[in-house]
Amino acid sequence: MSEVARYSRRLVMGAGLAMTATVALGSALGGVAFAADAVKLGVSIPAATHGFTGGIVWWANQAKAELEKAHPNLKITVKTASGAPEQANQLQDLVTVTKIDSLVIFPFESAALTQPVMQAKKKNVYVTVVDRGLTDPSAQDAYIAGDNTAFGRIPAEYIAKKYNGKANIVALRGIPTTLDNERWEAFTAVMKQHPDIKILDAKYANWNRDDAFKVTQDFLTRFKEIDVIWAADDDMAFGVLKAIEQAKRTDIKEVFGGAGSKTMVKTIMDGSNPLLHADVSYSPKFIYDAIKMTAEARLKGDKLPATYIIPSALITKENAKEFYFADSPY
Repeated sequence: MSEVARYSRRLVMGAGLAMTATVALGSALGGVAFAADAVKLGVSIPAATHGFTGGIVWWANQAKAELEKAHPNLKITVKTASGAPEQANQLQDLVTVTKIDSLVIFPFESAALTQPVMQAKKKNVYVTVVDRGLTDPSAQDAYIAGDNTAFGRIPAEYIAKKYNGKANIVALRGIPTTLDNERWEAFTAVMKQHPDIKILDAKYANWNRDDAFKVTQDFLTRFKEIDVIWAADDDMAFGVLKAIEQAKRTDIKEVFGGAGSKTMVKTIMDGSNPLLHADVSYSPKFIYDAIKMTAEARLKGDKLPATYIIPSALITKENAKEFYFADSPY
């Protein structure tokens, strides 16, 4: 079975929420429509600066190769950017030089990319925004994402239950984006129900291992009793672990990452690190799904549902093998 097929099979296991979205998609695509003669689809994504975005880039190029082979009248241009200004410039080139008529964009930052995307939409470009939402939803035609509310809620519920509603926590956030806000709001909403759980501090670490190492060094210097660190990303979690090891701290009981990376899932499955016991799924394959759904809809002259949410799940040693894909890039 191919890697794409295996991921697709795993996505189906998301049950109710995914099924609802699929039904909505079927309804949206079921009407009478006029097929496009050709589609020029631009894909704008962050560069592979860490593991998760490495997976994003890999899946985007998988989609390009497979879909262009299947549809001779489809041309996909993939652009990667190392920051918001570069992505905004690339987006302008995609519209004015490449002359795309459709766009799938994973914004580097929400606020900085909202106006550039709005300008593209005003030029009649069909826009699908992926994962990191824009600050003005009217700039998009469709939004496809993992379940960011569950991404924050699941670890919070897990921590609250495991530590009987009493713990000192520090947290690492990602990049200032709507999805990070959704995760943080969901996490803190659960914690507010447990007055004996104290969030000592939370800082952005940019979903980056090195930044997470530095932020954790600061936490470890300032706080002498920490029970759990919510890293909110697997790359950041490994940066956190390095800082703990270097500081020789023994009070920390657990580090909780996020996204279900191959390395993290294998570590949980094997029980090889005493600080890693659970994770939450959030596969970068959603960029593949977004490109495929957008391309096939536009080739038919159709539109997508306004929102499509891919569910997240708690990963523990008991079910880790269901989330482990040895051949995946992330």
